[in-house]
Amino acid sequence: MKVWMHPIEVIAFFDSQGLPRPLRYRWQAKDQPHHEPVIVKVDRILQQHEEKPAGNRMLVYRCQSVMHDLERVYELKYELSTCKWFLFKM
Repeated sequence: MKVWMHPIEVIAFFDSQGLPRPLRYRWQAKDQPHHEPVIVKVDRILQQHEEKPAGNRMLVYRCQSVMHDLERVYELKYELSTCKWFLFKM
């Protein structure tokens, strides 16, 4: 998997404990700003855990989706202090 750490827009819902669950996301490739944004539906969440790189709490979601007729595994990160989402690995 390639590390990207690219900011994305996410539609998510929050459970009763306040933890987000991503449903789909939209991202625009930096090297192709003239192309339409890609919208990806999160088919499955394979793993979820919390990490603290440099004291910054982040929720990490290892997900699986079908993109361009291929099943892909990737990681999304949710930064708790800023409420921002990132496409971390693909």
